[in-house]
Amino acid sequence: MKRVNDHIREHALSERGVSDRVPDLDILERTETNEDFFRLMRNRLLMGAFRYGAMDKNEMTTTERVAWIQNRLSRYASTGNVECLVDVANVCLVEFHLSTHSKKHFKAEDR
Repeated sequence: MKRVNDHIREHALSERGVSDRVPDLDILERTETNEDFFRLMRNRLLMGAFRYGAMDKNEMTTTERVAWIQNRLSRYASTGNVECLVDVANVCLVEFHLSTHSKKHFKAEDR
């Protein structure tokens, strides 16, 4: 018996003219993520809590965090050190959690 989600997915695909079946959620959960990346993020977040204090105690402003993210991305572009990407992801997490941006919102955009 098909689940409601299966019917919705089939309808969405047919509306877009897509005939190939989308992989099952179980397959996507295994293939569309990277546990090594998440493990490195968690490890660095935990070590950061020991070194600098808990995430909730982060004193950087939104503007400072965004500038720091841009700097680390630039370092990654020039060095190829994926540590920079892990750091960016963690600071993005902090910004998501603590943001004081006056226009903070979540709106999914399909680009």
